[in-house]
Amino acid sequence: MDQDREYIRNLMMERKQIAEPLFRYLPWLEQHAGENVSSTYEAEGSATGRSLAFPVYDGTLMNFVRECNKNPLMDRNYRYVYSRHGIKTHDQERKMIMNATWREWDELRGILSYYVLGGRVKGFLWNEAVVEQIFYLVVKKMKELIADWESSSMEQ
Repeated sequence: MDQDREYIRNLMMERKQIAEPLFRYLPWLEQHAGENVSSTYEAEGSATGRSLAFPVYDGTLMNFVRECNKNPLMDRNYRYVYSRHGIKTHDQERKMIMNATWREWDELRGILSYYVLGGRVKGFLWNEAVVEQIFYLVVKKMKELIADWESSSMEQ
C-alpha cells in the first residue's frame, strides 16, 4: 500500500514538473478562447498576381507551441488516443478532457499532441485549438488534476 502511494506521489510530482511551464499560458488561452488568433499574409504588389499566402500566428500562441514542442508531454502516437476512444469531434474531445482523471493523463497528452504536432503540417490546427478551447481545457485540466492530488496528499 505504501509502495502504491509512493509510486503515485512520484508520478504526480513528475507530471507537475513537466506540465508546469504550460500553466503560465492559461490566462492568455482563456482570454483568447473562441477567437481567431491567426491571419493570412499575402505579398502586396505582385505583378503576376501569383503570390503565396501563408498564416501568421499570434506570438504568444507560437511561444506556447514552442514550449509544448520541447516538452515531454508530446506523444507522437497521439492518433491511437483518437482511434481507441473513437474521437471524431470537438465535443467528444471536450467531453474526454472534462471527465479525465489522473489515470487518463495520456489521453490529455494525446489530445494536446494532436494539435501541437499536427499543426506542424496543418497549420490551421493551432488556431483551431484556440478557437475550440482545446489548448485551454487540456492545460487547465492538467493543472486541476495536479492541484487535486496536492490537496488530497496534504490531507493524508
